[in-house]
Amino acid sequence: MESLMERDTQQRRAIRRALRDAGRPLSHPEILAEASRDAPGLGTATVYRTVKALVEAKWLASVSLPGEPPRYELAGKGHHHHFHCRGCGRMYEIDGCPDGLPQMTPNGFHLEAHELLLYGRCSTCAA
Repeated sequence: MESLMERDTQQRRAIRRALRDAGRPLSHPEILAEASRDAPGLGTATVYRTVKALVEAKWLASVSLPGEPPRYELAGKGHHHHFHCRGCGRMYEIDGCPDGLPQMTPNGFHLEAHELLLYGRCSTCAA
């Protein structure tokens, strides 16, 4: 596969910029909407191909949400959690981690990792 730099087009730059500037995980349709501002005429297939290449290059990480297509955020952010708004469907990053998780583990078990996903309404939808 060609490197991302060899195929650096206005559309690919717009997609990377949209993901960098979002500050939250984005779905394919959200990436398309944001990147289209800088690259009018951007197509869905280009977004899917570019996202796939960015994941393979470890520039992006996939964020899973049960029952929904993945969203994508910049890779290498370290441990964090997410909040999913049930109103607008957006996903937001949450800093920090709750204390006491090892104490919740059944007796004799060893906790190695965890994921935490909060659900509710963002400030805009709650208003």
